[in-house]
Amino acid sequence: MRAVVQRVSQASVAVDGQVVAAFAEPGLLVLVGVTHQDTPATAAKLAAKLWGLRILEGEKSCSDVAAPLLVVSQFTLYADTRKGRRPTWQAAAPGPVAEPMVDAVAAALRVPAWKPASLAPT
Repeated sequence: MRAVVQRVSQASVAVDGQVVAAFAEPGLLVLVGVTHQDTPATAAKLAAKLWGLRILEGEKSCSDVAAPLLVVSQFTLYADTRKGRRPTWQAAAPGPVAEPMVDAVAAALRVPAWKPASLAPT
């Protein structure tokens, strides 16, 4: 798995004009790319890393301040642009494989075993 993490003051994702996820406070927007070898264990490891990543203001992590994270699937993170002007996507897992892995990252961030219950969203 690969992730691009951006600190944001707010974030939202709309599909066909409908907002499907959003938050209006400082947090992290995470673009996640999945490759063929990724497993639920890989997803859990990435979620733990994201939850503890100290990149918020004052070198705080989401775990320190219960900041929200918005996880978005992004196959382009596995683009191969070494040849020509057309990238290939062979390293990116196809949708039916990638979607459950991205969902696993998001689910692990909702109620992970390593996350104190006092900080878990309801």
